[in-house]
Amino acid sequence: MSLYRSVVWFTKGLREDTKSGCESASKDFVPHDLEVQVPGRFLVTGGNSGIGKATALESPSEDGTVHLVCRDQARAEDARGEIIRESGNQNIFLHIVDLSDPKKIWKFVENFKQEHKLHVLINNAGCMVNKRELTEDGLEKNATNTLGVYILMTGLIPVLEKEHDPRVITVSSGGMLVQKLNTDDLQSERTAFDGTMVYAQNKRQQVVLTERWAQGHPAIHFSSMHPGWADTPGVRQAMLGFHTRFRDRLRSKAQGADRVLWLALSSAAAEQPSSRFFQDRKPVSTHLPLTKTSSSLAKEEKLIEILEQLAQTFK
Repeated sequence: MSLYRSVVWFTKGLREDTKSGCESASKDFVPHDLEVQVPGRFLVTGGNSGIGKATALESPSEDGTVHLVCRDQARAEDARGEIIRESGNQNIFLHIVDLSDPKKIWKFVENFKQEHKLHVLINNAGCMVNKRELTEDGLEKNATNTLGVYILMTGLIPVLEKEHDPRVITVSSGGMLVQKLNTDDLQSERTAFDGTMVYAQNKRQQVVLTERWAQGHPAIHFSSMHPGWADTPGVRQAMLGFHTRFRDRLRSKAQGADRVLWLALSSAAAEQPSSRFFQDRKPVSTHLPLTKTSSSLAKEEKLIEILEQLAQTFK
């Protein structure tokens, strides 16, 4: 199944989203779900643009601490200033970390857990490289979407477990619906390279990891989600053809962030079982009808084994 077909299926019934303010998707939303104040501490990766920045900006917190993990210092500083001006929250802190660099992630988490508390982790950062490129460590750049999240979670789960009602939200993508978990070629070395499909595989891996973490750490509420196809810099840059074709139907960044914040803040989200995959504040299946994208327990364990070996290599 192509990514285009998955987009059509996954947005069925949501065609009017951007023209009607997401009315069809949000008609069942409970308005007071997000009428909360947040005294806790957030960490948002990829917080200098797109849904990540909108999440920090739209957070209903006046005194809660928000940690932004960003790669680019200048863009991060600009984003921080904008968030402070528009939200009134002065407690916005920057951490400059390249999440494609495993060594820097390990260093960050070791420092962070010594100095900070954490209530909510939002794994939002991601990259889609359409031509196969390697990092300085010899890792395929898209593959760091999974390895980076794995290392971040390994380091921060103990921090989260110390708090009341800790939550982890991983921003996945509906594109993962076209992918069955593949542990045989995590570095995309053996097949013709298709950045969009590699990214979709990364997002499938993130969903599988979310399910496994939920099983192993019941004190934390884990969820993954599709924020809707939103008009973000990442979509415009990496999926130009898709953006051109669907731009009149794409959601705003704030509309995508709404779904993230609901999972991060609302009591209604916490009442849902941990490990679920959400779209528009509702749990949905992680597999399309009549497809064979389910994975075996052995495959899922193999994924974790490979990631653990890679992670420890760079520690």
